[in-house]
Amino acid sequence: MKNIDNKKVKVIVHTRLTDVDNYFNIESVIIMLYTHKELENLHKSDYQIKKAVAEGKFFKIERGLYSDKSSVEQFEIIGKKYPDAIFTMDSAFYFHGLTDVIPMHVFLSVKRDTAKIADRSIIQIFVLDKYHEIGKVQIPFEGTLINIYNKERMLIELIRNKKRLGFDYYKEIINSYRRIIHNLDIRCIEEYSGEFDIENYIFRIIQEEVF
Repeated sequence: MKNIDNKKVKVIVHTRLTDVDNYFNIESVIIMLYTHKELENLHKSDYQIKKAVAEGKFFKIERGLYSDKSSVEQFEIIGKKYPDAIFTMDSAFYFHGLTDVIPMHVFLSVKRDTAKIADRSIIQIFVLDKYHEIGKVQIPFEGTLINIYNKERMLIELIRNKKRLGFDYYKEIINSYRRIIHNLDIRCIEEYSGEFDIENYIFRIIQEEVF
């Protein structure tokens, strides 16, 4: 466990690969995005920030957001702008290597009182506070840490949302879970499904479709 902002969040170290042995050192993960306020703490004034940008030390990505690299992925920006959001559903299935289908939208789990995000590429899934952080982990992905639900939580989400997903898409992910079932924490799945009060239903589906 790693203490982040006084909250205990499990950090899982891997890239988006089905080979879970492809780990790399957590110390190599460097967050390279800065808000305007963070740069002010470094450079003390707007003039110094503009000078640093002009000299190529930082790049302005969008209003109020800077990076020390010229090209920044969308998920990096999202992680910086919405630090309490958690990647879920299609985004999480893809990041975990459970599907090869690249999501058309970014799926984020947010608390019920979260403001609406104007970005049309983002689909917010509003969740009760007591469920929001169940199964939350952080994984390094292409040089940054992202908040995401672990595979155990996502198996529950897969089953809960079965009727909303396309048949072929659902079967692809179920087949992926079949291949990794012995690497999953079954006790963890029991605990999570108990929190959602659907333990019997979840395990009936798992027995029928995964084992």
